[in-house]
Amino acid sequence: MPAISQVVDHLDRLLEVDAFRDYGPNGLQVPTNAEVQTVVTGVSANGALIARALEEEADLVLVHHGLFWRGEPLEITPLKHRRLAPFFAHGMGLAAYHLPLDAHPEHGNNALIAAGLRAETVGRFGEQGGRAIGVHVRFAGDGLTIDELTERVGALMGGRAPLVIAGGPERIRTLGIVSGAATDDVHGAIDLGLDAFLTGEPAERAFSIAHDAGIHFLAAGHHATETFGVRRLGDLLEREFGVRHVWVDVPNPV
Repeated sequence: MPAISQVVDHLDRLLEVDAFRDYGPNGLQVPTNAEVQTVVTGVSANGALIARALEEEADLVLVHHGLFWRGEPLEITPLKHRRLAPFFAHGMGLAAYHLPLDAHPEHGNNALIAAGLRAETVGRFGEQGGRAIGVHVRFAGDGLTIDELTERVGALMGGRAPLVIAGGPERIRTLGIVSGAATDDVHGAIDLGLDAFLTGEPAERAFSIAHDAGIHFLAAGHHATETFGVRRLGDLLEREFGVRHVWVDVPNPV
């Protein structure tokens, strides 16, 4: 079985982590000397995910949201200690990929959402950390109504209906997608003349922006829009290294 360094080096290269200025470290966050037999993937390195990883006897936990973020206290707080202790006690490793996983043109959250909505990607926008992480897409033919797009988004998110601010045209032919909490990237979609914009977690100002600019705004959940990339990485590792992959979706309404 592969060493954890071999697995993480592979992911670092695949996702081009050195090309991004991110809010926290990408790649290995908690090292271990164990070989990787089982990988558990999930969106965020919280207590519930870590507990499930222990149940699955994971050697590596792979997430989108890791444990270390810019602006947090530099010391190990009680909360961070509770999250770190199981890794040290059981010899598990932790790796996290944030902006590089949103941005990847094939395995990233935004590319996979576009594919899941059956749309053609035609360009990139929404710069974060020195790279464009979002995609703008086109729907075939006459496009979709807002009700049709809402239904398609909800089905892709596992039956969760998005919040919809219907401020745009009757037919939606173009859509910008930036997963997570990316309300202000709607301005990039407006500059491109897109009909609609999809993100995860909305800000209050989204309502006024959408109506004043004449664009539909959909918020499908921060967590829900960021399940795609990390799960894909686990599947890739299973196929390429022969490891066991267990996807753990800890429900999160945000």
